[in-house]
Amino acid sequence: MTVAVAAGKGGTGKTLVATSLALALHELHPGKVQLLDCDVEEPNASILLQPEITSAEPVHVLVPQVDLEACIYCGKCAQACQFSAIAVIRQAVLTFPELCAGCGACSYVCPQNAIAEVQRAVGELSRGHSAEGIAFVQGRLTVGDQRATPVTKAVKKQIAEDMIAILDAPPGTACPMQETIEDSDYCLLVTEPTPFGLANLQDSVETCRRMEIPCGVIVNRAGAGDTGVEEYCAAEGLPLLLSIPQERRIAEAYSRGEALVRSFPEWAKPLQQVYEEIDQLVVA
Repeated sequence: MTVAVAAGKGGTGKTLVATSLALALHELHPGKVQLLDCDVEEPNASILLQPEITSAEPVHVLVPQVDLEACIYCGKCAQACQFSAIAVIRQAVLTFPELCAGCGACSYVCPQNAIAEVQRAVGELSRGHSAEGIAFVQGRLTVGDQRATPVTKAVKKQIAEDMIAILDAPPGTACPMQETIEDSDYCLLVTEPTPFGLANLQDSVETCRRMEIPCGVIVNRAGAGDTGVEEYCAAEGLPLLLSIPQERRIAEAYSRGEALVRSFPEWAKPLQQVYEEIDQLVVA
């Protein structure tokens, strides 16, 4: 099963939930749990899981390389590009690799076969394992690059069909988040009990429903705000799967880079029950 952990905004505690869910499930399914950090613009699951990285490799995309001797400057490549990654100005062709989606349209429409596709590194894929034996995969986008999706796809290719895969999604509901949760069996939405948290939760729920991905809610820092999230979940028929209270000891452990379940083992059982409920919801 693949479970994505997402949030409508940063700082709600989604990585706290993702790492501890992986640790809790490892107790029941040793050697059968993966944690994949798909927040490639700012991956931080490794801070809490503290895995040993055993391998790393670049992630490449294909970008255009123009043969100016063959080019007739017709401009068809620029017309075909939907991402403004190539421009033809008089007797010059400008390419902007950081904008390129690697679709190959420019090369396809070129009447002179003057455009070749070459590899360009946009990020790095790392693999390793935690001290407990949880398989860990992380993607990291190259600083200054804007295309997170190819790196996210590279991370998701590491999902093993015979394992429980926990995906730590990027915050928000834009393309990187949607790429992460696509094809997941379930999406856990982490929120906080504030008007801002509720507004972002509503956006996340709308995204999941549009993508036809079942979802449920975990409230972090419960008790620190209002009851708007609970009322919304009840009205929308959303499962409220777990509430993590606003406690100083939890915040202190998190600030030290400690995973919730490692600092407070009593949280393993509630998180295991969350997965059991998800399993029942997916099967149903």
